[in-house]
Amino acid sequence: MQPVRRTSLIAQVTEQLRAEITAGHWPVGGRIPTEPALSELTGTGRNTVREAVQALVHAGMLERRQGSGTYVIATSDLGGTLSKYFASAHERDVLELRQALDVTAAALAARRRDDTDVETLHDLLARRNQLWRNPESATPQEKQAAVAADLALHRAIVAASHNEVYLEFYDSLLPAIEVTVAQHPVDAANSFEPQHEELVRAVVDGDPERAATAARHFLTELIELRGRPD
Repeated sequence: MQPVRRTSLIAQVTEQLRAEITAGHWPVGGRIPTEPALSELTGTGRNTVREAVQALVHAGMLERRQGSGTYVIATSDLGGTLSKYFASAHERDVLELRQALDVTAAALAARRRDDTDVETLHDLLARRNQLWRNPESATPQEKQAAVAADLALHRAIVAASHNEVYLEFYDSLLPAIEVTVAQHPVDAANSFEPQHEELVRAVVDGDPERAATAARHFLTELIELRGRPD
């Protein structure tokens, strides 16, 4: 009966880790605790933790990155399945889908954002713009931080729509968006800083039409610049 108890224990730890992700304690794009830390938190052995993490990797919710750690890439099994599908999509297709999502999300966010959303958007915009002013000689770590800040800002706009289904779908697209952003230069010349400032201002001002227009114009520029077929 020992194998049954062991399997049950792995399942329990898997569900604990899944709950941390779905509750937002470990956000999409963020790194989860190390195996020793998880072992201590769950009161189980490292082998059990390793198998529980691997189960969520197979489910598409987590991704192991060599030399970096394990990261959250989706908040559900369905999101993980979608993430895997989007991973092989053409950049142009991702940008066109993103345009449809971002335009609607911006309009909804302008209608529904609360004081917490406004504060978050101001903070994320300032951090994003600062990091994107780095020269072309930025280190890989600086580039990674800039890309993460960009994704965090756009995700925050979707979160401000207060539509959980919308956010779930957007989270499943984030890894593909990250790839499309990271494969281009990260510097002031490619920052689109005025466009991001206008987008955030429109959301904060509670102007849905202006917010939608700002998102549409920004993504249209990206599609024209980066989404041409190979």
